[in-house]
Amino acid sequence: MADLMRASGAAIRAADVLLRSAGGRVVQVRLPAPGVAGDASEQLGLAVPEFQDVELAPVVLRKSREQGAGGKSARWELLVSATAVNGVVGSLGYSAASVLFGVAYGVVMDGVLMEVVSATESELGGVPYVYRLMLREPQSLLV
Repeated sequence: MADLMRASGAAIRAADVLLRSAGGRVVQVRLPAPGVAGDASEQLGLAVPEFQDVELAPVVLRKSREQGAGGKSARWELLVSATAVNGVVGSLGYSAASVLFGVAYGVVMDGVLMEVVSATESELGGVPYVYRLMLREPQSLLV
């Protein structure tokens, strides 16, 4: 069991190094801001929704080989360090990375909000070392 834990720790460190050396960049994941307890306007749905952008790094962005329906929707693949995701999951109190990506409104890159189509993880011994997000560009930016 100790060998498996060492191997999964090594996989996490190796993924971090590879993502940094492959042009690792910083993106923000846009999440709903936490609600204010006791705010009547928020409970009635009268308050304007607020968002928070949380940094994820290192990440690598690449054009996806998979295309959307009819090949019209440009898709991108974002590889995200499990170290970064685990830090965000822990600090914001989410139960798992799947919950984090499920509630996210999208990923902000260079001022453009891209929709998260799917999120998968690669793991070793049950411990994720990298997350793969499939992103879709907003329809207004497609030509």
